[in-house]
Amino acid sequence: MKRAELTSYLNDYLQVGLYKDYAPNGLQVEGACEIKTIVTGVTACQALIEKAAELNADALLVHHGFFWKGEPEVLTGMKYRRIKALIDNNINLLGYHLPVDGHPEIGNNAQLGRKLGLTNAEAIEGVAQGLVWQGELAEAESPQAFAGRIHHALGRDPVYFGAEVEQIKRVAWCTGGAQDYIDIAVQAGVDAFISGEMSERTFHSAVEQGIHYFSAGHHATERYGIKALGEHLAEKFGVNHQFIDIDNPV
Repeated sequence: MKRAELTSYLNDYLQVGLYKDYAPNGLQVEGACEIKTIVTGVTACQALIEKAAELNADALLVHHGFFWKGEPEVLTGMKYRRIKALIDNNINLLGYHLPVDGHPEIGNNAQLGRKLGLTNAEAIEGVAQGLVWQGELAEAESPQAFAGRIHHALGRDPVYFGAEVEQIKRVAWCTGGAQDYIDIAVQAGVDAFISGEMSERTFHSAVEQGIHYFSAGHHATERYGIKALGEHLAEKFGVNHQFIDIDNPV
């Protein structure tokens, strides 16, 4: 497929116009006109770019791309090396941030809900651009059992703390650096809230507001949306696709 066709389809499919974001969504670095092989990954780090080059990818599709608000605008150091590698290998870089978090089918939040076996999963309406989701367990379970559920699904142990109430039934979540959405979870009346990252203040928010909190890892919670998006493109357009997981303990 053509680069312009891919970009147009993704912009429409992911409804980029719905989100006020921190970086441009869409084509960020221009490469080959013809797209036959797409590599997906969470972050456009040097290791992922080099792996895409090894696989002769025409496009690298990521959740965390470049040109974030507040970052230096000059092309020097790490930023220069990454962009040079893309240009030298004629690889298109396409980045989609909040649209990949919020998409109702392939999105990070939708995928995390499925991974954790949460039913009746949906975005909480009217807050945080629809990025905070809620759902429930088939049966209530202890926070220790729920931590085990997260470990089994994501392959890492979450940090958890919070409420005195022993059982968890209703859960809210938002992948990535969404720890301050804990107040939205409290207002929704759920028993637990999951995000990727946590801050020092998160502990006090959870304890004082009587909610269980689980920090499951920024990278770990955001692996599945971009992978699902690549699989969707492969099925719809017949392009080759490979998801590359560059491990990140954060």
